[in-house]
Amino acid sequence: MLVACGVIALSASIASASTNGGDRILGVYKAVKDGAVSKVRISKIGDNAYMAQVFWLEKETNPDGSIRRDIKNPDPAKRNTPSSQIVLIESVSYDSNEGVWNNGNIYDPTSGKVYKTIVDFKDDKTLRVRGFLGPFSKSLYWQKLE
Repeated sequence: MLVACGVIALSASIASASTNGGDRILGVYKAVKDGAVSKVRISKIGDNAYMAQVFWLEKETNPDGSIRRDIKNPDPAKRNTPSSQIVLIESVSYDSNEGVWNNGNIYDPTSGKVYKTIVDFKDDKTLRVRGFLGPFSKSLYWQKLE
């Protein structure tokens, strides 16, 4: 009986540690791409699933004063979305063996293209977001604010 309780406690502890490790990604980040500054919130959307969505842009309007829209989105239903609400990463999951968030895609609103992504921490406050197209990759670094 004591052994069974120990096994159950150990299993719960491992599951909790895995969840907490994955939850490390949660928060608000400053993202800069091609000189454009935005703030991105990473949220949990399932047991082991996370998404990243823009919630603030330094330049939310076009030169004519109109709201910037996600006009290059491959999904026509999303092309009217304000740029300050774009979902960049729809879903990644935490791989506790590798210490990365993967199995997801990242959307580049400047090109309208979607790439496979792997996300990990470079250090405590710097998130490395890599987009892959075949053997080629590009890394962006997001600074954790909260």
